[in-house]
Amino acid sequence: METPGSQSSLHRANLERVVRAVRMAGSLTQAEIARATGLSAATVSNIVRELKDGGTVEVTPTSAGGRRARSVSLSGDAGIVIGVDFGHTHLRVAVGNLAHQVLAEEAEPLDVDASAAEGFDRAEQLVSRLIAATGIGRDKVVGVGLGVPGPIDVSSGTLGSTSILPGWSGINPADELSGRLGVPVHVDNDANLGALGELVWGSGRGVKDLAYIKVASGVGAGLVIDGRVYRGPGGTAGEIGHITLDESGPVCRCGNRGCLETFTAARYVLPLLQSSHGPDLTMERVVQLAREGDPGCRRVVADVGRHIGSGVANLCNLLNPSRVVLGGDLAEAGELVLAPIRDSVSRYAIPSAARQLSLAPGALGGRAEVLGALALVLSEMGDSSLLQGSAGTLSSAAGTRTPAFT
Repeated sequence: METPGSQSSLHRANLERVVRAVRMAGSLTQAEIARATGLSAATVSNIVRELKDGGTVEVTPTSAGGRRARSVSLSGDAGIVIGVDFGHTHLRVAVGNLAHQVLAEEAEPLDVDASAAEGFDRAEQLVSRLIAATGIGRDKVVGVGLGVPGPIDVSSGTLGSTSILPGWSGINPADELSGRLGVPVHVDNDANLGALGELVWGSGRGVKDLAYIKVASGVGAGLVIDGRVYRGPGGTAGEIGHITLDESGPVCRCGNRGCLETFTAARYVLPLLQSSHGPDLTMERVVQLAREGDPGCRRVVADVGRHIGSGVANLCNLLNPSRVVLGGDLAEAGELVLAPIRDSVSRYAIPSAARQLSLAPGALGGRAEVLGALALVLSEMGDSSLLQGSAGTLSSAAGTRTPAFT
C-alpha cells in the first residue's frame, strides 16, 4: 500500500498529473507538459519514458518554435469511445479512440420523436456497424456518450419534459442503451453536448464562460460557467426556448404562450414561408435562399435573429457570458442572423455585459453534438488514473476536458 506523502505516492500523483495534462490538450510537447503540471523538465522526461514503456502514451517527433521537440499523446489503442446524437430528425454516431481521432462516423434520417424503441434499435445497429468498420473489438469500448433533444431529469435519468419527446415517456435513455450495448452510457441534452464540443475545440475554445444556442426543431442553450457545463440541480438549466416574449403569443408545446421557441424554432418559422416557397421547405433551405438574396427568407432569418437576441440579452443580464456560440442550421446564415442578434443584445442587455460579449457561429456544424458526446465519455471517466506496475501501465485513464477530435 502507498502511504500518503511517501515517494511512491508522490510518484503516482505525478504520473496522473502528466496523463491528465495530455488528455486535456490532446497532445503536448514535454516542455508544454512541464508548464502545465509545474513539474521539472527532468521529471517530465522520466515520467513520459515510463508511460511510453507501459503503453499509456505515444511519443512522436515534432517541432515547437522552430526547434525539435517530442509530442506526447495517449496511446491510440488504449480503447475507444462512442458518441450517439439523437436529433428530432436524425441519428448520428461516431467512434473515436483515446488519441482523439474519429475512426468512423455516420448519420441517417430518423423521426426520433415517434418511438424511443425504434430510435434505440437504429442506434444499436449503427453502433455495431461502425465498431465493425473500425476493426476494433467491442471489448475495447470504454463507454458511450448519448445526446437527446430534451432536458434530462438528474434524479431519475428520464426526460424532464414529456411534451418535447412524447414517445419517450418513462424511458431512461442511459439505462436503455447501456443494457443494449453492455457498456457505461453517459447522457446529456443536445445543447449541453454542443456547448461541450464547441468549448473544447470549436468556437468556444479558450473561453471559460459561454452559452451555446442551438436553434432547430426546438431552441435550447448549453451553459458553460467557469469552464464547466452547468446543468442545474434538476438538469433543466439552459431552456432558453421557453423564455416568454409575448404572453398573448402562440401556444407553445410546453403549454405556455409566446415562448421564444414559438418565434424562432423551425416548426413555427417554416409555415410562414411555405405558402410562397412550397411545403417541403426546410430551415437549411431557408438559410440557403436567404444567402442567395431571397427577400422573404432574409426577412424571416432577420426576425428570428432579433428574437434570439432578446433571449441572449436575458442571458447576458443574468450570467454575463463572454461568448455566445450559435449552432444549428441557422448559424450558416452568418451575418444575416448574427447582426440582428447583436442589435437586440445592444438594445436589451446591460451595456457593460453587451460590451464584453462576443458572438460567433459554431465551428463544428452538425457534428458539434456527437463530438460533444465523445468528449462527455472521456470527461466522465473521472479525474484520476489507475496506474499499475512499475512501468505505470494505465488500466483506466481519465481527464477533466477533452481536446479536438479530427
